Amino acid sequence: MSELDNLQDAEGKEENKTSKSKKIKKEISDDASLETSDLDISNTISEVNNKNSIKEESLESETETIQVQPEEVKEINEEDNDDVLNEIDESNAEDAEDDGHKERHTIEVKDYDSMSLDALTIELEKLVKNEKIQAIKNHVEQINAEFKTKFQALLDEKKEEFLSDGGNEIDFYYSSPVQKRFKETYKDYKTKLHEHYKSFEQNLKQNLADKLEIIEELKGLINVEENINTTYKHFKELQERWRNTGPIPRDKYNNAWNSYHHHVEMFYDFLHLNRDLRDLDFKHNLDKKLKIIERAEELAKDDNVLHAFRELQELHKMWKEELGPVDREFREDIWNRFKNSTRIINDKRQKYYQEIDKVYEKNLEKKLEIITSIEAVGAENVSSHSVWQKKIKEIEVLRDAFFNAGKVPSKVNEETWAKFKDAVRNFNKKKNSFYKGLKKEQYTNLQKKLELIKIAEDNKDNEDIATTTALMKKIQNDWKKIGHVPRKDSDKIWKQFKSACNHFFDKLHTERNAANKVEMDAYNQKNTLLDSMKNLKLSGGKEKDLVVIKNLISEWKNLGRVPNDKRFIEGKFNKSLDELFSKLKMDKNDVELIKFENKLEVLSNEDDNQNLDNERSFIRKKIDELKSQINQLENNLQFFTNVNDDNPLVKEVHNNIKSHKESLKLWKTKLSKIKELY
Repeated sequence: MSELDNLQDAEGKEENKTSKSKKIKKEISDDASLETSDLDISNTISEVNNKNSIKEESLESETETIQVQPEEVKEINEEDNDDVLNEIDESNAEDAEDDGHKERHTIEVKDYDSMSLDALTIELEKLVKNEKIQAIKNHVEQINAEFKTKFQALLDEKKEEFLSDGGNEIDFYYSSPVQKRFKETYKDYKTKLHEHYKSFEQNLKQNLADKLEIIEELKGLINVEENINTTYKHFKELQERWRNTGPIPRDKYNNAWNSYHHHVEMFYDFLHLNRDLRDLDFKHNLDKKLKIIERAEELAKDDNVLHAFRELQELHKMWKEELGPVDREFREDIWNRFKNSTRIINDKRQKYYQEIDKVYEKNLEKKLEIITSIEAVGAENVSSHSVWQKKIKEIEVLRDAFFNAGKVPSKVNEETWAKFKDAVRNFNKKKNSFYKGLKKEQYTNLQKKLELIKIAEDNKDNEDIATTTALMKKIQNDWKKIGHVPRKDSDKIWKQFKSACNHFFDKLHTERNAANKVEMDAYNQKNTLLDSMKNLKLSGGKEKDLVVIKNLISEWKNLGRVPNDKRFIEGKFNKSLDELFSKLKMDKNDVELIKFENKLEVLSNEDDNQNLDNERSFIRKKIDELKSQINQLENNLQFFTNVNDDNPLVKEVHNNIKSHKESLKLWKTKLSKIKELY
């Protein structure tokens, strides 16, 4: 597991049991209203009004910003405006606008920059399908930005390839199924988000109006003449209504709460003559705030810093919204305790992010090294197709390594990505330039071969046999000297050329067989010679008998060609030679070469090179097969590492290798002899 995985492990785990902050919140809710029927309160509103002159500020309409003068909020001191408290207030204001929005804290933020286009699309689909639409905004924005960046890089690469193939920039167009799928899902997200906020906006306005009405009722409590018990119960009802009123616009949240808090404070000042009731409420608030503090102090010791900070936000929200003030002698002390735990948790969170930053810096080093490697590969001078294919695979490996290296600091993310794209783009430009030149060369070769095809087709029915035969042989040799053509055209043009040449030579053979009596005479004479060979008896002397056999071969050659449809007689002659050679005590390879030279003599005298070509292809195939068999046998020997060489199995393998190598030598000799004829 990587350092970053270790750091984020706690963040990704979900707790199975209800958090303590939720238990505290439930306790606050269960006994939020105090029973006042047993209290003896004799002071009336008029008595209080005689001793207290309260100046009230008017609250502006729901469509305007609520302003609270600094002197009106007594509990908020100057130190409370530090960054961490502001951050908590802003986050709570954001969550207060929409309860579903707070779920963003529990949705895992994955390593989107290491994901492929397909993986990003799948992740977006999962979020849109399974999570609350208002809770995935940040996730979707990151995924969308990453998808756009990577797809643009792919688009640039495809465009370069298109232009390198000779295309015009104005004609370039590229799309892919994954892009279409992503766009459809993103459009679905935007539609759902719009529908959510469209229906939600009216509720926010109504809730804001309800809370402003509550504030107005709070202001009126100190101006009514009724039993204080009744007034206090009304006050507690207003507090309950405030808690139960739904979310309001986040930009109105803090000002609305400050105004509400101010008028709650004014009401408690109004209650200062009724100490029993006020002290009971103060005690209730103190007990609950102490529980919040205790929970905050527990969280300050929790190693799951991100979870602790999120729960701390909930505690601040309860402190601020669910509970009223405490006795002045405790206010500063408990607030400082709570704030101290807040700072400890935040310090741990900052340290956590510093550790993540270190991991990101290491990731940056890796990515910069990969970019350097890509630049080095791109700087190499490559002049062959096979080497380019190897380099392309190297770049693919480096690309994958770059994407899997993890996140880098956000301040250098765009710069790093730009360097990566430039390095890959420069490599692709060189590669495309090479293949553009290669394609140009192949296209030139294609034109040359098409010209030869035209010559062959124009002359396949030419009656000038001697001239056309020489021409056909020449263009066949020219064809072999021309290099590669585009793969898609190779088979097609070869069949076209072969068909035209074969048409001429097949017609030539047919005409010659019909007109050439000499060839038939040669056939008859060769038949007679074959019959005589059946009764031939050798003397038993190797040198003498070898002279006899060679004379037979010379005599056979001198008899000349036979008709094409009678060439099977050559096979009969070779079979008779095999029988004669078998009676001699000669090396079988020497015998094979003598017979092969005789065969080459026949093939080289034919009108076209088709059979000669077939023989050469056959020999090459045999050589490849023997090499493969030898490699296999030599690999098999590796399994006998602890076996003596005199082991029967080992001996057999060695003998087979020796036999195959001797055969390979013979076939290579045959190949060298047939090459001499080209």
